[in-house]
Amino acid sequence: MAMIVHRETRFFPYTPAQVFDIVADVQRYPEFLPWCVGARVVARDRDTFDAEVLVGFRFIRERYSSRVKLLRPETIDVTYTSGPFRHLVNSWNFEAVPEGCQVEFFIEFEFRSPMLQRLIGGLFHEAVRKMVAAFEGRARQLYGAPAGAVPRPA
Repeated sequence: MAMIVHRETRFFPYTPAQVFDIVADVQRYPEFLPWCVGARVVARDRDTFDAEVLVGFRFIRERYSSRVKLLRPETIDVTYTSGPFRHLVNSWNFEAVPEGCQVEFFIEFEFRSPMLQRLIGGLFHEAVRKMVAAFEGRARQLYGAPAGAVPRPA
């Protein structure tokens, strides 16, 4: 099976700290993130916490755990600890730029199950784009439309 890798860079018209706070607030993911059915922090220690996330898509429900390391407001690194993956690494980088924040999202994973790998692999890049867009929508919901922004249709 081949590793699935996705890297995406997007501009957010918010501060790095604002975007960082949304990504770091894992417990709120079910409120806005597609396919996230449940999420909770199971242990916390200063700038690191262990999270458990339940993802659901059609007839599939999978729970996985990860360790999340926060370097506010520049970086969030996620390391897989248990669940359906053979390998999972994910990171977010937030860089201040004029008028906002440049966000780089990276994920690399491989499922243990060849069936899940094939099923998810074909849909994955579009799914990640929807997920990143959901973070943008969450920022707009929490912080309002940026000054001078043209409202987008709902």
